Amino acid sequence: MSDASPVLATDARRVAVMTVLTVLAGAVDAVSFLTMGKVFCALATGNVLFLSFGLAGEGDVPVARPAVAIGAFMAGAAVAGVVLTRLAQRGRPWFPVGLVCEAVLLGCAGALALARHGTGAVPAQDDRGVVALVALAMGVRASTVLRVHVPGMPTLLSQTAIAELINDVLRRPRAAVRGMTAKQRLARTRWTATVGGIFCGGVLGTLLLVPLGTGRALLVIAAVVLVLAVVGVAGSPREREPGPHSP
Repeated sequence: MSDASPVLATDARRVAVMTVLTVLAGAVDAVSFLTMGKVFCALATGNVLFLSFGLAGEGDVPVARPAVAIGAFMAGAAVAGVVLTRLAQRGRPWFPVGLVCEAVLLGCAGALALARHGTGAVPAQDDRGVVALVALAMGVRASTVLRVHVPGMPTLLSQTAIAELINDVLRRPRAAVRGMTAKQRLARTRWTATVGGIFCGGVLGTLLLVPLGTGRALLVIAAVVLVLAVVGVAGSPREREPGPHSP
């Protein structure tokens, strides 16, 4: 068991939690894009492009919604970065706090959507308040997982993981079956979980959550995030300050 160290076991638990959060990010973007007026609340890159299209006056793309989403995402990331850093410096459990904040914001967004638009199939097409709350929650998520620092698992995007996975397979084409160390298998698992998690989240969000309507869908996602925070299956990332070279 030369490579199967306790550290790797902890990493495996973190990978499991990050995978669930990645699936939820895909679900969030499915709900936001399909029911909130073609805006991404988790994938900030998409909003930057939408904003550029809108400002250029092409493609009938709105300016307000992506602008609100970008601003709220940045605000959530900034506030969470400061708060979580201070909690970590004091030895407080910063990771569950980050998840609870995310869940509360998503729950508030769901409640607001329900209050304004009910439980029917009519989406909250022009509700910038709902967009802002969801994007704020995703900004909090971004700072939370950045502190956990599970390499290759940002939970909000998959481009880098796709490139890493492809290059790893090209470097070791036969290593998918044999010849891989435990660390190499874990790295490939992270990249695969990120790509597959975003995809599965998008599919599940489209098929299961979108039919519920914006409000109820966001409440379901918030409940799952809250369960992750309460159960505390993240491998106790509060035990140490994650650094740029952490495993």
